[in-house]
Amino acid sequence: MNRNPVGWFEIYVEDLDRAKAFYETVLRVQLERLETPTAELEMLAFPMQSDAAGASGAIVKATGCTPNGNGTLVYFSCRDCADEASRVEAAGGKIHKSKFSIGPHGFIALAIDTEGNVIGFHSLS
Repeated sequence: MNRNPVGWFEIYVEDLDRAKAFYETVLRVQLERLETPTAELEMLAFPMQSDAAGASGAIVKATGCTPNGNGTLVYFSCRDCADEASRVEAAGGKIHKSKFSIGPHGFIALAIDTEGNVIGFHSLS
């Protein structure tokens, strides 16, 4: 079976409730609590359809794992990335760079979530 190289991602957070409110507001999705083997690890997963393209992941509060703006950058797929970006500040985040063209690959916008992570939004138009 052919697969894309990314199968799962995790975004580390300090305040799980605050981060949950941010991502649910900006992306207009419901995150779902995942069972974990230890109390030192809490996870809320983004919606996932096993037969759809793309990877899913979770926001994670874990002992020893802190959020920062210098790690891996996760891009969320959007119909128009300006829509998600327009909800960032009201949800407690900051716009790092408003929607801009990346040539034949569409458009992106960059934001900083409530935990200090840089995230991206990608759309074809």
